[in-house]
Amino acid sequence: MNRRDFSACFLGSGLSAAALLAWPSARAQGPEPVEGREFIKIAPAQPQTAGGKIEVLEFFSYACPHCNVFEPTIAAWAKTLPADVVLRRVPVPFLMNYDNFQHAYYALETMGAVEAMQMKIFRAIHVDRQRLEKPEDIAAFVGKNGGDATKFLAAFKSFSVATSVSRAKKMVADYKVESVPLITVAGRYATSPALANGGPQSLAVVDALVQRTRKG
Repeated sequence: MNRRDFSACFLGSGLSAAALLAWPSARAQGPEPVEGREFIKIAPAQPQTAGGKIEVLEFFSYACPHCNVFEPTIAAWAKTLPADVVLRRVPVPFLMNYDNFQHAYYALETMGAVEAMQMKIFRAIHVDRQRLEKPEDIAAFVGKNGGDATKFLAAFKSFSVATSVSRAKKMVADYKVESVPLITVAGRYATSPALANGGPQSLAVVDALVQRTRKG
């Protein structure tokens, strides 16, 4: 979703069950993606921070309906990553309630609760229409869904989470992120469901770019 036009729609936002199953086979045998059509090069290239692994970043927002649609696909994909690839998520500093949502994500990361809560938060916002506007609202939601509300709120307000939020803002600026979801590979390439014409297709592009990165 574009920061300038909250109502703009990405292509391929409706994903069938068959489409969700398309990307694993594409990882092994899909065609080479085309620069300028399915991915772009990042200029200048950005440094990786994954300790020698190939770093894949997903820039996202809890407020973005397209990120909500994409979440089950990328969550399933993340469980199949090879040992030399790591996925990191970066909440962006634009769209509705971004500051609280950025802090919420990094609080969950601090607690090791991202996997348990990520889709629940998306569903609460985009399906159940819950108003998770304040830190206390989000903490209460976490508490009602199997998490520790007190620990969440303490993490939310911590210096380490504030540092992570500041780092995320710098990354968004360095990568020139204007819309979400956006996926980058090794600080060199970027793709998205909009660019690749679908969520599973974008992850097939990511897989091909990981292979390209391995080859140098």
